[in-house]
Amino acid sequence: MRIAQQGAPCETTGVGETPRSNPWPGRSGSSLAQGPEELGVTELGRRLGVHKATASRLLATLAKHGLVERNPVTDKYRLGFGIVRLAAVVTGGLDLVRQARPVLERLAEETRETVNLAVLDGDRVVNIDQIAAPHLVVNVNWVGKRTPLHCTSNGKVLLASLPARERARLLRGPLERLAPNTIVDKDLLQAQLLEAGVRGYAYTLEELEVGLNAVAAPVRDSGGGVIAAVSVSGPAYRFTRGRIPEVGGLVLKAGADIARRMGFLAEAASAGVESS
Repeated sequence: MRIAQQGAPCETTGVGETPRSNPWPGRSGSSLAQGPEELGVTELGRRLGVHKATASRLLATLAKHGLVERNPVTDKYRLGFGIVRLAAVVTGGLDLVRQARPVLERLAEETRETVNLAVLDGDRVVNIDQIAAPHLVVNVNWVGKRTPLHCTSNGKVLLASLPARERARLLRGPLERLAPNTIVDKDLLQAQLLEAGVRGYAYTLEELEVGLNAVAAPVRDSGGGVIAAVSVSGPAYRFTRGRIPEVGGLVLKAGADIARRMGFLAEAASAGVESS
């Protein structure tokens, strides 16, 4: 499952600068939602305080994504079924966070390290919830941040769950080296992903940044598909390589617990496979 970025489209002004939001598409949808059931281009432009031509371009953009649709009889616009699909994605994401939160809190207490919940977002992994290590005074908030797939434990778990063709598509370009330990050899990475699939969890050893280790396991939906990954990360001097198997088992259990809360029954899925 992918969680779309909420809000209006963003425009980046430059490297390291804060994106500027374009409010007009969102305001266009809000105006249509306020009624009447349909609005013409002129009326929408008046409500938004923009020229008719601008309103027309905004509606064309929204229509392209199915968020509005034109009535060919009246030549006016109304909300489209894309809104329903978008709402399903957003509410599904919120439900995942809500169901996962108590499990993440327990995992953070058990490991005394930072715990993250992440989902696939295009060719990156995005963190949608985080529980900081209980003893941290200064904490880095990863929520909303998009990180590469090949050098994060969450990313490796999500890659390992994908069909081979989709995985190859996401890894078709050169792998960026972010730290001395980053895996940039695709054959080596593929081998790690196969191991992760068998073992049940994936890990990284200072691959995203120097001094940071992590381990992650999948979270499944009611149908058994991988919809997210839950991870534990901590400084390499404390979260050592020797702790990976122990924490990996805890993360694997946490992923299964979240999956059960989301309606996935491993026993039922296993029975279905055996009878097919």
